[in-house]
Amino acid sequence: MPTSTTTETPPQEQQAASLSHGLKQRHLSMIALGGVIGAGLFVGSGAGIAAAGPSIVVAYTLSGLLVMLVMRMLGEMSAAYPSSGSFSAHAERAIGPWAGFAAGWSFWVLLCTAVGLEGIGAAKIVQGWVPGTPQWMWVALFMVTFCGANLAAVKNFGEFEFWFAALKVGAISLFLILGALAVAGVLPGTDSPGTSHLTHFFPHGSEGLIIGLLASVFSYGGMETVTIAAAESENPVKGVASAVRTAMWRIALFYIGSMAVVVTLVPWDSKAVVERGPYVATLDHLGISSAGEVMKVVILVALLSAMNANIYGSSRIAYSLVERGQGPRALTRLSGGVPRTAVLTSCFFGFVCVLLSYWSPDRVFPWLLNMIGAVILVVWIFIAVSQLLLRRRIERETPEKLVVRMWAFPWLTWVALAGMAAIFVLMAREPDTRVQLWSTGGMTLFLAVVGYLWQRARAGR
Repeated sequence: MPTSTTTETPPQEQQAASLSHGLKQRHLSMIALGGVIGAGLFVGSGAGIAAAGPSIVVAYTLSGLLVMLVMRMLGEMSAAYPSSGSFSAHAERAIGPWAGFAAGWSFWVLLCTAVGLEGIGAAKIVQGWVPGTPQWMWVALFMVTFCGANLAAVKNFGEFEFWFAALKVGAISLFLILGALAVAGVLPGTDSPGTSHLTHFFPHGSEGLIIGLLASVFSYGGMETVTIAAAESENPVKGVASAVRTAMWRIALFYIGSMAVVVTLVPWDSKAVVERGPYVATLDHLGISSAGEVMKVVILVALLSAMNANIYGSSRIAYSLVERGQGPRALTRLSGGVPRTAVLTSCFFGFVCVLLSYWSPDRVFPWLLNMIGAVILVVWIFIAVSQLLLRRRIERETPEKLVVRMWAFPWLTWVALAGMAAIFVLMAREPDTRVQLWSTGGMTLFLAVVGYLWQRARAGR
């Protein structure tokens, strides 16, 4: 395995001293909590329900178990080696610089593209409230706002996420309470449907379950941000350990619990589930007035929260990569403990994605979306392989750093890898996801080759 100064004496310890430590434990706790609740849960889950019916609960449970394993592995490494590079730094340490290069820059492209997509989604909601205003104006306003917040100080990012997460957690908690009361038949004005909507549990058979499973896997993206943010917190090790240890009940409560409430209260084949979203459809079914507008506010907050978090995450990933000699040195410039050049570059790329959606909505933009379609799975594979290699090394050299331990190592790590491989096979079977699989694979291979050549060039100096 190739060696370099970055793998023998990793720069993440130096890097942590360069970046500020402005995030408090309350920020980190809410980032971890809010990172689970994205716009994909509020809106995107409707397509999964339409395909899988009540078995969407099984789909979210299976993908949720996989995410729990991934987060546990990532938590083990991040508690041992806190770094704003997160899995990219771990992949470099475990596998080699080319792996850190490929994992980091592919994730950077994913986050920057997501910034643009979230800006477009948020602008559409606001445009509905203020008709006649141009969509690009709202995207630009959101971009400038969050770019400015991330340029100023890391605590600004933390404050935005704290309150965004608080609103999302409050909204989904209220939804779960109302739903549980309705299921129990004690909510005034409603009758419990019992199990009448659950009789056809697999309405489209295994094919529907597979589509629901693929939809659920990609709705879990965003949980990695907490391990990136931990490097800039007051106590990185404690922050990561706390976030990872509570991941299980968060996933079970917010994702699996809410899916169970929706399919119990609303017929799975209701058009409203897809057209208006499962949460709005459920609240309308319960006779909650203005449910649609209330959920629009919550979805807007979820989109803005994800936009803010992705600007932060992309800038830190880029800064970490360049600090490790894997990108243009200009991105390492710090001011007040903030990598401002990296923030501006990430925002610029995000806005270019927005412009592409206007300039080439039928060619370049879909190609970009397909290219990032399976990046999160590629990242998870790098996490699992890195953990397999690093765990033995930590046990041998610095066992005191194993504050968080992967369950039943190495068996559950191999189970997780098998699960990821199965998802790749399922994606290859479906026409809609097959093109994403090949596009993401092509980008990852290209970045791996560039990373290897970069590694060889640095070694030859």
